[in-house]
Amino acid sequence: MEPCSCDTFVALPPATVNNRIIFGKNSDRPCDEVQEVVYFPAAVHDNLKEHLKCTYIEIDQVPETYAIVLSRPAWLWGAEMGANEHGVCIGNEAVWGREEVCDEEALLGMDLVRLGLERADTAEKALNVIVDLLEKYGQGGNCSEGKMVFSYHNSFLIADRNEAWVLETAGKYWAAEKVQEGVRNISNQLSVTTKIDREHPDMRSYAKQKGWWDGKKEFDFAATYSYLDTAKMMTSPGRYCEGYKLLNKHKGNITFETMMEILRDKPSGINMEGEFLTTASMVSILPQDSNVPCIHFLTGTPDPERSVFKPFIFVPNISQLLDTSSPTFEDSVKKKPQFNIKPDRRHLLYQKHQQALEILDNKEEKAKTMLDNMSKLEKELFKEMESILQNKHLDVDKIVNLFPQCTKDEIRIYKPNISS
Repeated sequence: MEPCSCDTFVALPPATVNNRIIFGKNSDRPCDEVQEVVYFPAAVHDNLKEHLKCTYIEIDQVPETYAIVLSRPAWLWGAEMGANEHGVCIGNEAVWGREEVCDEEALLGMDLVRLGLERADTAEKALNVIVDLLEKYGQGGNCSEGKMVFSYHNSFLIADRNEAWVLETAGKYWAAEKVQEGVRNISNQLSVTTKIDREHPDMRSYAKQKGWWDGKKEFDFAATYSYLDTAKMMTSPGRYCEGYKLLNKHKGNITFETMMEILRDKPSGINMEGEFLTTASMVSILPQDSNVPCIHFLTGTPDPERSVFKPFIFVPNISQLLDTSSPTFEDSVKKKPQFNIKPDRRHLLYQKHQQALEILDNKEEKAKTMLDNMSKLEKELFKEMESILQNKHLDVDKIVNLFPQCTKDEIRIYKPNISS
């Protein structure tokens, strides 16, 4: 298995409470990679002759893009996960199978996450955006800033206020499954089997031509395009199965806090440690009532068990997220040979959090106080957000600065412990 992992989850009524869809993702990446939380406002693009620069390649721009919040490895253009102003959320996973991975530079799966969010106001439209771009530009290129060459195909979990879609790819071929109720998760394996609601027009004929499918038995995308025994998928050990079990354990009572507990779970391997670790996490509340705002919680720091989930709500004129934005450098992605020098991309929150983690590991008494204060801050924020959801009322003047203020409050918890 390739040295990578991520887990993305969605829960829909009746598995959740209060008619909400709950989305969650852990981004598991190389342990020294910084993930930033950044906001881009909606924009109108008048000069469509100007191409859009993604991580490696340039593509055609569209007339209008939506406001987005992203959690992304700080060296690239795309994102591991994010949301837009219309309540669309997307997370992606690395997957491998029979179709060879292309090392040639094209769109990264992470670029496709951002493009889907920028260009679509529903989950299914985001799926359309992604598969159209996949057909036109392909997927490929190194997904790591270091010297390690690390390429893969992608699966995506896309959700909005009404439904979710699982989109899984193998090169330019793809299959998608619509999810309208209950729970669903994706991990680093193909998981769309025989319930295929949309597909690439040549997906079956290509599989037949390659000798992966005889054209007679029921078509199973995961079994055909990878080496999985899909009959054992739900019982074999591994994070996909563990994630499915955790979702099902709480089915009927899933809240945003339940989703955070799942992302913080270390015994299952979902909260990952080691050379690849959980570098950032995200949980979103997508109420089915369109009069109620969507709320997106992001950490911007590694290890969700020792991080604070901070809320973000889309309103006009949002303050820039300076304390979770990495310093910018001359574009190291375009330098040849690539990535010889890794710049210091740590943003202020990441720096303070790293210093705090050292204390958590080495000073028991200080660690307890700090964790108590982090938990207290988080609980206060949860209470405040629940009140917004129940009352359907937003103090817009306060919300424009919500995420930046929460970040400052988190840093304030770390500072006395670091300096003493």
